[in-house]
Amino acid sequence: MNKEQSGVLKAWEATVRKTHAAKKRANSIFGTITMATAAEDDLENHNEKGEEPYLVEKILPNGDYFTGQWYDNFPEGQGKYLWTDGCMYLGEWHKGKTTGKGRFSWPSGATYEGEFKSGYIDGIGIYTGPSGDTYKGQWVMNLKHGHGIRLYPNGDWYDGEWRRGLQEGLGKYQWQNENHYIGEWKNGMICGNGTFVWSNGNKYDGCWEEGLPKGNGTFYWPDGSSYVGNWSQDPEEHNGTYNPSESSQAENIDWDPQSVYAELADCKICPRENVSIMPSQKVLAWYTKKTDENPRRLSVDGRASLGMERPDKMHIWESDDDSNDCPEPRRESDSEISCIQHQHDDTNPKFNPDLPLKVPKIGKRPGETISRGHKNYELMLNLQLGIRHSVGRPAPATSLDLKAAAFDPKEKIWTRFPTEGSKYTPPHQSSEFKWKDYCPVVFRALRKLFKVDPADYMISICGNGALRELSSPGKSGSFFYLTEDDRYMIKTMKKSEVKVFIRMLFAYYNHVRNFENTLVIKYYGLHCVKLTGPTQRKVRFIIMGNLLRSEYIIHRRFDLKGSSLGRITDKSESEIDNTTILKDLDLNFIFKLQKSWFDEFCWQIDRDCEFLEQERTMDYSLLVGIHFKEIAANGELVPCGSPSPPGSQENESTPPDMEEHILDPKRWGVIKLAMNMPARVERTIRKPESVFHLVGEQTGECYEVIMFFGIIDILQDYDITKRLEHAYKSIQYDPTSISAVDPKQYSKRFRDFIFKVVCEDT
Repeated sequence: MNKEQSGVLKAWEATVRKTHAAKKRANSIFGTITMATAAEDDLENHNEKGEEPYLVEKILPNGDYFTGQWYDNFPEGQGKYLWTDGCMYLGEWHKGKTTGKGRFSWPSGATYEGEFKSGYIDGIGIYTGPSGDTYKGQWVMNLKHGHGIRLYPNGDWYDGEWRRGLQEGLGKYQWQNENHYIGEWKNGMICGNGTFVWSNGNKYDGCWEEGLPKGNGTFYWPDGSSYVGNWSQDPEEHNGTYNPSESSQAENIDWDPQSVYAELADCKICPRENVSIMPSQKVLAWYTKKTDENPRRLSVDGRASLGMERPDKMHIWESDDDSNDCPEPRRESDSEISCIQHQHDDTNPKFNPDLPLKVPKIGKRPGETISRGHKNYELMLNLQLGIRHSVGRPAPATSLDLKAAAFDPKEKIWTRFPTEGSKYTPPHQSSEFKWKDYCPVVFRALRKLFKVDPADYMISICGNGALRELSSPGKSGSFFYLTEDDRYMIKTMKKSEVKVFIRMLFAYYNHVRNFENTLVIKYYGLHCVKLTGPTQRKVRFIIMGNLLRSEYIIHRRFDLKGSSLGRITDKSESEIDNTTILKDLDLNFIFKLQKSWFDEFCWQIDRDCEFLEQERTMDYSLLVGIHFKEIAANGELVPCGSPSPPGSQENESTPPDMEEHILDPKRWGVIKLAMNMPARVERTIRKPESVFHLVGEQTGECYEVIMFFGIIDILQDYDITKRLEHAYKSIQYDPTSISAVDPKQYSKRFRDFIFKVVCEDT
């Protein structure tokens, strides 16, 4: 027995001495160890319920093995779990989750020893790879996050800050040939200000971008001479001055600054390790007597794996104004309040805490496919022809450093599309039209900044799949179209909205460039189609990303503004499905984020709201999509730490491809702020006396979820129309409850509300 196992047994022995029942079994457990079946252990669990954790040893029907402390159907305390594939965890458990200090080993020989939290590698720990590479430092949810030291197999090492598994912040990287860099990093690449020192004494000190010198910088020789200039890999953009010293060598005078880029090409940053599967992704299998025929699968964090259906990727997320057939009145007269209180009944789980929450029904994929004969079929063809022309048109390499002229409102390109085609346009079956590109250089740079491949972009919008038109237009009069792959949404715009966006385009570009994790919606293009003929109609539209496109089913969607007037759906609970956009007064959850995510969320919300306030826009909202991870066979949501509801059976109809998606980490979406974020939500209840309160009373009942969110509808200027709306509604309703308010007041109210419904998970 090694030292590690001896320590675990000592902890078990201490627990054994605490209970009379455990004392009776002490001789058999530590003398002749007997193997109990899962069914026999179930009987023991029933007899021991209510006592302190006791020791068990289980060979599970799927071949996995667990031995350790057990309480109320879950591991509690010290324990070891061995999977049939050779993975093993040895350490502390809490309510079925690997929580505390422990050691996880892979069949490849890789190991992690350190802190765990809720099934994730989280805290301080050491990872040792199968090739001998190591990382010692801070972790957050399976990713290196904070300060840490990484030793690579080839002899390189890095000591510095990490963020989401990549080097970011200040750090030092040293190659095996003793070249080293000290300075700023971003997304795993040298970026910002820093110093690179060669082993021969040469040194570059200055600005970097994507791993190469870019901008102002100085190259030093050991003899004291230097070269000061504006650096670029493009010789035409590069310029500088050589400053010799008294002892300068003659060869330095003929030195070519471009040789620095050739030397740096040999200094590669070692790639991140490829971990086959993380501890939180391993599957546990617990079997009880009543579920032997229908086994309940639990993930390593002790929760039931969900019965998922094939996801419907359709997500309508652009909200209209705060129109509703049932506005909230300011006065407390019966006639005014009855409009909303009819929904306050004991059969609605939003108001009755004794009723379990159920997953909403899966709605049909919204939208009408635009095929031949549709009234907007020609408009769709025109749009696709124009996009293909704009994106596919030959253009010089796009730089992210744009000149002010690129943002000029007059910077637009008109192209005529005759039916028979022209030198620059193909023949087509639609009527003749004109196509306008607004600020094409800026949007080309935005697509590059957002890492959008031009070919994929054209295929999504202009491929064989037709666009889908989403229902009827709202109060704004805008139409919405969605690409077949749900990746992009197209919205028609009024001329006034185009003017607002062009006005704020420079600030928008700088904001999304400076804040990579901004929650503000991503825009990819702004165009106009001018139809020929008697009408001469112009249709302006903007292309943006679909925030809630995901392989997960989005079970609930909330559009949150922080106002109350009209901010409730007029659908009954039975009419609500997973595509319904719910509003502020429909919200029955508090969103709980892990500390590092919460800190970053608060910081980013502040930056984004400062930007929107500065641009004098309002009426924006936070779109939130949540996917519930644990769902019982009867459709009820399973709270954290709860066993399956009595008599329920787990859904075994999970599609095979979704099974593979759950178990194969290579197919999981990248976890980042606002996307694929593991979190918890706490249920809230609205009581009759607090029906108009934006935040209900917390119940302590939590659910594991995956979250998606972002800020949408940012192009509403506080113009004369909104000022008049504010003045008119203020006469009838509480001025603080209406959406149309001054941008500064709107920003403050929005942040105050968001920070009430999003909190740190303690």
